[in-house]
Amino acid sequence: MTDWRLRRASPEDAPAVALVAQASFLETFAGVLAGVDILAHLAAKSSPARFDAWSHDPASVLTLAEHASGHAPIGYSLLTPPEEVGETRVGDIELRRIYTLSRMQGTGLGPALMARAVADARALGATRMLLGVFAGNARARAFYERHGFAVAAERRFKVGVTWCDDFVYARNL
Repeated sequence: MTDWRLRRASPEDAPAVALVAQASFLETFAGVLAGVDILAHLAAKSSPARFDAWSHDPASVLTLAEHASGHAPIGYSLLTPPEEVGETRVGDIELRRIYTLSRMQGTGLGPALMARAVADARALGATRMLLGVFAGNARARAFYERHGFAVAAERRFKVGVTWCDDFVYARNL
């Protein structure tokens, strides 16, 4: 039995998804990136308005993970048309985000979100999934590699005013 459930997020869920997006990013990168850069990045990339727009976009899929008791938001994934991942081809989709709160790690939630994202990408007709990950995030990189992703390219990604080295991973669907 799981302590969570997955469902397609609606526009009304945008504030809840933004909250877990901001909390999980902060948990992941506090002490790695400057606080001012984290806050600027979250304001620009993880606002309720951004998630509202993605939830309305028929080419995107926003999945919300909620705790089984009380339905608090605890994780999410986001599929979108590819952006900022370098060279793409017809049939590509980007797994732009997949995060869980740290207390949910080890519960199977991450693999469940990944399986749901793969199924949703296939349902959209995608044939390859791309994602970008901070080069220094060994835990995330290992997770993606366990799920069949391999490094396809490198990129520079800006968080606040700081440029970071990232890897672009790809997986055929």
